[in-house]
Amino acid sequence: MGVFLTTRRLACAALACLSLAGCGVVGSTAPDTYDLTAPTTVKTLKPGRAQIVVALPTALQALDSERILIRPKDGQVSYLPGAQWADRLPQLVQTRLIQTFENGQRIGTVGRPEDKLTADVNLVTEIRNFEIDLSSGPVAIVTISARMVSEKDGRIVAAGNFTASTPAGITGPQASAALDQTLRDVLSKIVIWTATKI
Repeated sequence: MGVFLTTRRLACAALACLSLAGCGVVGSTAPDTYDLTAPTTVKTLKPGRAQIVVALPTALQALDSERILIRPKDGQVSYLPGAQWADRLPQLVQTRLIQTFENGQRIGTVGRPEDKLTADVNLVTEIRNFEIDLSSGPVAIVTISARMVSEKDGRIVAAGNFTASTPAGITGPQASAALDQTLRDVLSKIVIWTATKI
């Protein structure tokens, strides 16, 4: 009972802070901008020679923006006031995923569809969660679904869901840092998984 009350009070306090922060942002300075980063090292199996094209991730409209998503409770979404990503979230995730492959040096060549690679597989992803969940802590949650599609015949070579979570705060620096750390964990998992399937 005590844990439930503490969590509920924390969520209420967080919502109150967000409401107050939102009032202060109206008509004032531009929102602070935060970036996402790629893991610098990824421990996988021996390097491969496959060529992979990383498609632009898909996402629901609530996630397909520069805004940092806050989920007060299931079925309800809001945004962190006074804070934004450096680019639309799918573009940022695609760039950091490609960088993770490059940093891990586990794949022959990796690029975007417009790079016109003679790819062995297309890595198709969907961002399913990328948010600060207030009902659980608050906590940063990132979930990305991935499918490897053969360029030769369109067959799905492998598919999986990759998720991670990190304790978070509700200020711009706290929320963005927690989501960045969580994304790095998920990107590492995707690269390791991909290396084992090719």
